[in-house]
Amino acid sequence: MFIGEYKHTIDQKKRLAIPAKFRKELGGGAVITRGLDNCLTLYTQQEWGKVADKLGSLPSSQLEARGFARVMLAGAMEVEFDQLGRILIPDYLKDYASLKKNVIIAGLY
Repeated sequence: MFIGEYKHTIDQKKRLAIPAKFRKELGGGAVITRGLDNCLTLYTQQEWGKVADKLGSLPSSQLEARGFARVMLAGAMEVEFDQLGRILIPDYLKDYASLKKNVIIAGLY
């Protein structure tokens, strides 16, 4: 379960430490992508598969549905944890979420 709020920092190499409780739930890796409200969302591999399937089933004839799916799917990236439980945040996601140094990691389900 992903609950709680944790304050962390992004280091100069664009790495972010993920709380140990979250790493346990995520296993060896995860998928990070653009989320709502200029936030980033981190999914388990299994949950991302479900999300990607739902996004793929949105009606491609609707402009808003296409745009939402494009933002979520095109922005997705698989990440792995290093020995210290950190992930690399790519520049395009840092820019999307306006991340500088201080970050709040919030569990939402």
